Amino acid sequence: MAKPDIALESLSDQQLLQLLAGGSQPSYTVIYARYSEVLFRHACNMLEDRAEAEDVIQEVFLMLWTKRSEVAAAKTLSAYLYTSVRNRILNHITHQKVVDKYLDSMRNYMEAGAYTADELLRGKELAAVIERELEAMPPKMREIFLMSRNEQLSHKSIGELLNISDKTVKQQVYKAVKQLRGRVENFLKVIPLLL
Repeated sequence: MAKPDIALESLSDQQLLQLLAGGSQPSYTVIYARYSEVLFRHACNMLEDRAEAEDVIQEVFLMLWTKRSEVAAAKTLSAYLYTSVRNRILNHITHQKVVDKYLDSMRNYMEAGAYTADELLRGKELAAVIERELEAMPPKMREIFLMSRNEQLSHKSIGELLNISDKTVKQQVYKAVKQLRGRVENFLKVIPLLL
């Protein structure tokens, strides 16, 4: 930035603002020289990040130039600049929180989505294993097992329907469960190896 005009340096903030409103670049240079360092330290204290503080100060001074005709109505230049810096910092912090929250939600969604997809796939594979094992059972054993599990009939009810003793029903259900349990346990042992 150009060196400030010595004659302008002795002017008050209000006088500089009036010149700035008329488009005086030398008055802008004096204002920058007068306030940029102290505003930068203030921004550094709030943000604890020099690069972000520099960005905030650049944005504030850019806004000062682009809105110079509106800024001329400010009662005190220092209060206007400090307020502008504070508002920029608060906007920056709010924006960062929104970005962080969005990134967290995306991360959670992706993790949950991957977990759900894995669970769904394992569930389908397990269902296929059970279905294959049911198909491999002797027809009578399969029928008794399905009546017991799907229709939730008691051993006595199944025995009466099929004209067999409830002891036979109990034995067939036991054998079916044992056979299924062995296959399911083998499947579950293999699953961690696939992850």
